[in-house]
Amino acid sequence: MTIDLDREEDGRWIAEAQELPGVMGYGDSRSEAISNVELLAIEVIAGRVAQGELPSSALGVAFTVPDEQLARQ
Repeated sequence: MTIDLDREEDGRWIAEAQELPGVMGYGDSRSEAISNVELLAIEVIAGRVAQGELPSSALGVAFTVPDEQLARQ
């Protein structure tokens, strides 16, 4: 799962799980935003597995942040 990072005008970071539209996490730091979006993405995927919308193999998710996203200040 790819995480897109951006910095808001107020200095907060926002991370979005690209493959799960609307799944976003904010944080005062880049790592906090990433952690928050990973947690939310896992909860969304687990909920979809529980509802039978996804196979249990969907829980084997891995997250990546593109290098150019990590280079942003």
